[in-house]
Amino acid sequence: MSRYTLGLDYGSDSVRALLVDVTTGKELASHLVNYPRWAQGLYCDPSKDQFRQHPQDYIDSLIEVVNGLWQQVPAGTADNVVGMSFDTTGSTPVAINSQGTPLALTEEFAENPNAMFILWKDHTAIKEANEITRAATNNEVNYLSHMGGIYSSEWYWAKALHIFRDDAAVKAATYSWVEHCDWMTALMCGTTHPEVLTLGRCAAGHKQMWNEQWGGFPPNSFFSTIDPLLDGVVDTLNATTQPSDQVAGKLTAQWAEKLGLSQNVVVGYGAFDCHMGAVAANVRPGVLTKVMGTSTCDITVTSKQQLGDTCVKGICGQVDGSVIPGMIGLEAGQSAFGDLYAWFKNLMLWPTRQLTNLNDVEQSLISKIEDSILVDLSKAASALPVKNTDVTALDWVNGRRTPDADQSVAMAMTGMKMGTDAPQFFKALVEATAFGARAITERFQNEGVPIESVVVIGGISKKSDYVMQTCADVWNCPIDVLESEQSCALGAAIMAAVAAGEYASVADAQQVMASAVCHQYLPNPERVAVYNELYANYQALAQYVDGAKA
Repeated sequence: MSRYTLGLDYGSDSVRALLVDVTTGKELASHLVNYPRWAQGLYCDPSKDQFRQHPQDYIDSLIEVVNGLWQQVPAGTADNVVGMSFDTTGSTPVAINSQGTPLALTEEFAENPNAMFILWKDHTAIKEANEITRAATNNEVNYLSHMGGIYSSEWYWAKALHIFRDDAAVKAATYSWVEHCDWMTALMCGTTHPEVLTLGRCAAGHKQMWNEQWGGFPPNSFFSTIDPLLDGVVDTLNATTQPSDQVAGKLTAQWAEKLGLSQNVVVGYGAFDCHMGAVAANVRPGVLTKVMGTSTCDITVTSKQQLGDTCVKGICGQVDGSVIPGMIGLEAGQSAFGDLYAWFKNLMLWPTRQLTNLNDVEQSLISKIEDSILVDLSKAASALPVKNTDVTALDWVNGRRTPDADQSVAMAMTGMKMGTDAPQFFKALVEATAFGARAITERFQNEGVPIESVVVIGGISKKSDYVMQTCADVWNCPIDVLESEQSCALGAAIMAAVAAGEYASVADAQQVMASAVCHQYLPNPERVAVYNELYANYQALAQYVDGAKA
């Protein structure tokens, strides 16, 4: 009898559920549900870099997305599900009360954005992140040494401190904070109470400053010195963390009924989406797995012996067991990738969106333009020659994640003239995202972490030959595209299979369940040399913008 696992992938806009046969690796069914409140733009203010998500969106969409699977498969399939695991965006933490309930799920804070999950791309905590970085740098023990040396406004402690400073009522009601991936896992197992909540290794190590070297988290004295508002928060966290192949618990009776599953379903510890995606991509030393979406997340692994005592500078952390148990997982990424293209699309479409009182024919035409504009721009840009005098742009439209996190920097362009048209502008933006990715790869290589090839995951890798070929030319290395349309959810399903005891190790599970490669892009030698010159222009522009900001 076949057995199945569920991978639940919580992205920026929606949740995806994937049902996988653990004996064959076949993906039986998938379903997607958009977050209803998020779709309405509630609780967000892009002008302030504020992006919040209501926990009720996560709950409602989970019930809908899992039950949507059962409409696609034979009756009784759900009875043979043995495990499930979650991946989410991150760092996406929420304030909880002493019972472990997110404050937004209480009547008092139901409509308060500060009581909701602070989405990864919320950059309201730049000031707080800088203060944490200074405190760690000047401390006898640098608690950021394994996190690239720079704390980001996208991460847990900066967001918690910013909310405490901004909202006294939320501060008074808060007992602790929890990451989205850890809360979803605990919710299924009935272990959300802080006294019994155990954290996954991934989020704790990459965003919360957890490290075995200092016995867990930095001491309370470190945080309270930064600001007394943080006094005591770290003491609410369990210093014992678990990798994603371990069992967090089993489904409660309540959640088993809501999801149409058995109470015997094992729940594995959760992780961030990109880390689970790397598992589905058979991540291994020398290979960089890049999740390409609104932003990017770059994951690789290395052995403890190879990395030695090296602390890679300017990345999003190196954590023992955060991706594959027994190996060091390293994370980097760009704050904007697809978001940069979406920004330009919205810029180009502004005039059409001001039109009102359109008839059906006119509205249909506008919709057709909106649907095709990036495709048409890509086609025109791909036909352009590549010259060392081309327009050069930075990809920092949403700040810079890595190398060297700084969410206060902004995008810039150079080389524009009266003859610069929309395809040339778009070409520069695509090249900017490729240059930003190359800077990450070079940082790894310069710090002694070899990167020989790249595996990409995400919608962009399947939707745009132009973007992918540009990346291959700029990076000057082969790029493999995964076949699975739901790689992050697949990685979660693989981890769930190991947690459920279907496989003895992650490597064994990957041999059967990991995704195949559906396409490979190879660099065009004629363009590589020119892109080396344009990349030098990118680096010079980046240095200028960094210098001007300072």
